[in-house]
Amino acid sequence: MSLTQQHLKMVRTLGIAIVATVGLSSCATYKNEFASINSRLDQLDTKVQGAAQSAESANQSAQQANQRLDQIEGRVQQLEQAPRRKPRG
Repeated sequence: MSLTQQHLKMVRTLGIAIVATVGLSSCATYKNEFASINSRLDQLDTKVQGAAQSAESANQSAQQANQRLDQIEGRVQQLEQAPRRKPRG
């Protein structure tokens, strides 16, 4: 082999090594990005679960209020239909 062919072979090997190094380092970057995205998704999931619990609590409170209104509705209708009392005096 001549000196030029040896240099060419060395340059090719070095080029492949550089490309492999850049490729592997970009994988590490993607792992960090995926970890960051997963962390954000976990935070959003926690917030959604909290909002769902708050909504369920509000729904239960509204149902209780509706039941209470249903209980007093009959009494209100009786009072509205009762004959008017005459003022004294």
